[in-house]
Amino acid sequence: MKRVAPKTVDAYLKGVPQSARATLEKLRATIKSVLPKAAEVISYQMPTFRLERGLVYYAAFKNHCSIFPGARAVVVLAADLKDYKTSKGTIQFALDRPCPPA
Repeated sequence: MKRVAPKTVDAYLKGVPQSARATLEKLRATIKSVLPKAAEVISYQMPTFRLERGLVYYAAFKNHCSIFPGARAVVVLAADLKDYKTSKGTIQFALDRPCPPA
């Protein structure tokens, strides 16, 4: 059976396992507090905060959650992220070790 792609952020979160949903909801609230005027949309089948373009994407995966703030943000925050898996533009958080609030 083919999985239907969610059309809203709430629908996306509803389809995520509870272990990841709690992390993503905290992440969502934090991003909203920093970018209160950003619209929440689904882009590339992921929740996205957008002003004129996509700014920050986030998603749940089988064994982790990821936030996609862009390569520059990962470089700037490198010292704060030394305990997390990162790659160009991506920060991963293990399901049993959620992202830090800061």
